[in-house]
Amino acid sequence: MATLFTKIIDGDIPGRFVWADEVVVAFGTIAPITDGHVLVVPRAEILQLTEAPDDVLAHLVLVARTIGRAQQRAWDAPRAALLVAGFEVPHLHVHVLPAWDEASLTFRNARPDLPAAALDEAAERVRSALVKLGHGAHVPAALGSPAL
Repeated sequence: MATLFTKIIDGDIPGRFVWADEVVVAFGTIAPITDGHVLVVPRAEILQLTEAPDDVLAHLVLVARTIGRAQQRAWDAPRAALLVAGFEVPHLHVHVLPAWDEASLTFRNARPDLPAAALDEAAERVRSALVKLGHGAHVPAALGSPAL
């Protein structure tokens, strides 16, 4: 049975894609802790962090770092934070978000009620920053498409 993230990657469920390559995709979460909160997800259905092949895990973290740099630029954030929990969807994913303090890095601060326009705008800011940082080749042509 395909996971929720596989359905997003396959285009069966809409997503706000900011990155796509042959190994991972990244898209905005529907309940961001901070503006620009993105999930980096392997295309392969890997249950959790501890089951990821070394090469996939290394690539996922490198993409997370790149996205974190874009988030810092887009929001003038002092840090980019990574969170790995994985309880809500049984498909490995890393939360990457611009961060200003450690106290705010909790899922209790997630905002599931933001309007679609705000989520779109945040994703476009990440996409734009990625392009400005020289990663345009991995920014999908359309916000809603995981294809390059």
